[in-house]
Amino acid sequence: MPWSVRWVGGCGAQSQKQCKKSSFAFYQAVRDLLPVWFLEDMRTMEVFHWEDGGKVSVYSPSEALLYALVHDHQPYARHLLTKFPQSALAVPSQSFSCCQSAPHLAMAVRYNRVRVLFRILKAIQALPPSDRAAHLDRQGCSRVEGGKTALHMACELVRPECLLLLLGHGAAPCLQDSAGNTPLDTLLQQISHMPAANMRAKLLCLDCLFFFVPQDLKFAMKQQLLDNRQQWQDLLGENRFQCLVGLAPPSLFVGAMRVLIRTISPEHFPEALDNLPLPHFLKPLDLKLES
Repeated sequence: MPWSVRWVGGCGAQSQKQCKKSSFAFYQAVRDLLPVWFLEDMRTMEVFHWEDGGKVSVYSPSEALLYALVHDHQPYARHLLTKFPQSALAVPSQSFSCCQSAPHLAMAVRYNRVRVLFRILKAIQALPPSDRAAHLDRQGCSRVEGGKTALHMACELVRPECLLLLLGHGAAPCLQDSAGNTPLDTLLQQISHMPAANMRAKLLCLDCLFFFVPQDLKFAMKQQLLDNRQQWQDLLGENRFQCLVGLAPPSLFVGAMRVLIRTISPEHFPEALDNLPLPHFLKPLDLKLES
């Protein structure tokens, strides 16, 4: 069987070959959604990976969580985040990340792993406040990811569920990436792409952002909206356009939702959405996730 690989020590090409073999076996085991107890036996007793510089390392909970994210192994992700909440969200080795910051939130958004993202956000809420912000607002490598936060990526990839979960758990909606774009700018760029594919999801993302961004938000694309008024009115609708460029206040509904949603603490998001005094069809998204 491919996972019947044990480390026997040594160095050089033979050791590197053994590492690659055992590492691939672990990757396959997570991909095949094998049981949690089996994966943890592999990770802690049998599996090693080869790092730059000839260093041999076991897989950390953080690196195992990245594999669980890629393959949507929800039980394994839940186990790692429950048993190792801090080390599962720690910075992985350089073999797994291009910069010295934890990429788990961005990976969850990239692969649209909504349920695993939810569990990561719950684990982050248990960390000290300074650590929470470092995870929620982590900016990706400027060379590879353009300094984008997970919120930027949710807008770029049009992931409304991921976007709402991040906002509700305290991700900052006004941070700029390396190009000076806020998440709102990133989303507007996606809305402007022609043909206007997936427009319903894009406008849903925009409506979710409306509930969390400040009314006087400064964003790079504002002047472009004003210079191409008719085009943007057609894309967004007159009410959204007027509100975005500051020609009209937000609607009573948006104003009320801003107040209501901000009464929900991150610890109770999104479960408390069900308790909002609103009919079901007016609530932002139906996020029924296990707590």
